[in-house]
Amino acid sequence: MGDNENRKVYEPRIVKNYREVIEYSVKNYADKIAYKYKKNGDLKNVEYVEKTYKQVGKDIKAFATALLHKGLENKKIILIGNNRYEWCISYLAVTSGNMIVVPMDKALPDNEIENLVTKSEAEVAIFDKKYVNVMKKLKNDNPTNLQMLICMDNIQDKEVEEFSALLQKGEEWIKNGDNQYDKIEIDPKKMAIMLFTSGTTNEPKAVMLSQQNICANLSDFASWVKLYPTDTLLSFLPIHHTFECTVTFLYGFYSGCTVAFCDGLKYIQKNLAEYKISVFVAVPLVLETMYKKIQKAIDDQGKTKLIHMMTKIANGLLKCKIDLRKIVFKQILDNLGGNIRLVLYGAAPMNKETVIGFNNFGIELVQGYGLTETSPVIAAESDKEKRPGSVGLALPSLNVKIDNPDKNGEGEILVKGPSVMMGYYHNEEENKKAFIDGWFKTGDYGYITDDGFIYVTGRKKDIIVLQNGKNVYPQEIEFLINKIPYVTESLVYQREKDKTDTMLCAKIVYDKDIIKEYLGEKTEKAYKDSIWEEIKDINKQLPVFKHIKHITITTEPLIKTTTQKVKRYEELKKV
Repeated sequence: MGDNENRKVYEPRIVKNYREVIEYSVKNYADKIAYKYKKNGDLKNVEYVEKTYKQVGKDIKAFATALLHKGLENKKIILIGNNRYEWCISYLAVTSGNMIVVPMDKALPDNEIENLVTKSEAEVAIFDKKYVNVMKKLKNDNPTNLQMLICMDNIQDKEVEEFSALLQKGEEWIKNGDNQYDKIEIDPKKMAIMLFTSGTTNEPKAVMLSQQNICANLSDFASWVKLYPTDTLLSFLPIHHTFECTVTFLYGFYSGCTVAFCDGLKYIQKNLAEYKISVFVAVPLVLETMYKKIQKAIDDQGKTKLIHMMTKIANGLLKCKIDLRKIVFKQILDNLGGNIRLVLYGAAPMNKETVIGFNNFGIELVQGYGLTETSPVIAAESDKEKRPGSVGLALPSLNVKIDNPDKNGEGEILVKGPSVMMGYYHNEEENKKAFIDGWFKTGDYGYITDDGFIYVTGRKKDIIVLQNGKNVYPQEIEFLINKIPYVTESLVYQREKDKTDTMLCAKIVYDKDIIKEYLGEKTEKAYKDSIWEEIKDINKQLPVFKHIKHITITTEPLIKTTTQKVKRYEELKKV
């Protein structure tokens, strides 16, 4: 039992494994639309595809049967691609068919894909057509375990199986009496999901999650925030990411919602309207950009004073249990599709004024906090208890405490409970570091108020959290920069590009004697230009969000401790 068991807002449906999630929703929401999207992603000649829960159940069983027929039970299967129907079916078929899913980031460059495929020891890969060449290369030319390739698109390649063909074969086998899928028994405590937390340049860590881990998180979240079968969610954050995967995809399915797939970042506003989105799972950058656009439109129309006055009146009436916000701010809400009732956000801190601003217009914002290692949600505001600036309350079955608090009550956030990972795959050294007396060390710093609200004051010691919610481990990039022969050390940090975005910068220390050997006697500007060319080459190896956009160079060593560790925070004060 967790710290907040008695604060449940709803009595949730307890589920122990994915089979229970699938069977309940397929039976109870059979004729409801589970997924809605544009056929072939065609934005010009739009034809919508709708899949009912009943159809989804059939497709999961058919695809799982085809995989089992290939002898893949207990095998690890890579899954990489866009947010799409075939991704969802693959994920649920793999896990409910007693196989292990390894979701990977679609933004990874080929060298990182290669590294993670090797580390995972996966024997099968399911992917979008853009990954055909890299997957064939890994299967044929590299020392990976890959033996079977499955493309989610129809590509007519003899070396590659097609999702649609396997689905059809699975249906035929079931018609002919194949009941392998029905006979499968799920052990909810064994590893079912493997997720990588960081890139390749330092040793990537593979998080082992069980179905029990994720299902405990679903049941927990369901006692805090309610989604209804009448809700439609927009899936636009990368679906491999544990926040989108658990909250939009799995919790949406658990709740009988419709999930619509976004056409891309620039189409969010259009998609909110066309799919009549009622629940939006987002990161702060998107919400802050939207809010700024709303504010600009209000200013341009000269309505700032009017809106301010109407907000005061609407909030006054709220105290008397009269809610007129949807009527008073109809024009503003129509710009966001007109149907949004709830926004769930996490992955990075958000401006308190933005939260209050959306709430004033009648859109409830609920913040969550978590990590891949915790399936992911540790804490969230609930439908009943909210506090802008806080990440909310620890979920009902989790215990959260502050380790070694200072005089202000601040220290590292520790967590214990059923949604905490099994550990890191083949990495005993990191497992020892990650736990203390059975408590998982989040590496995040914060404090807990007397009434249980958690505040995160500092991210992991060195981690950089960009405003789009992406995590960047500076050591990864520093490792690459430091490989430049005349560079002795470097420091990667973030700097505000403007009020809505941040950029990655690097302070680079070079050895003036060695650089002369390589480049000859030149000006500092010429040296900087040469280093900048090297940085451009490094950027090509990294996903776009990890690109270095600005550098400074120096011959002065970085400030260090006696054990030669860079004093990052002191250096950041200087830059």
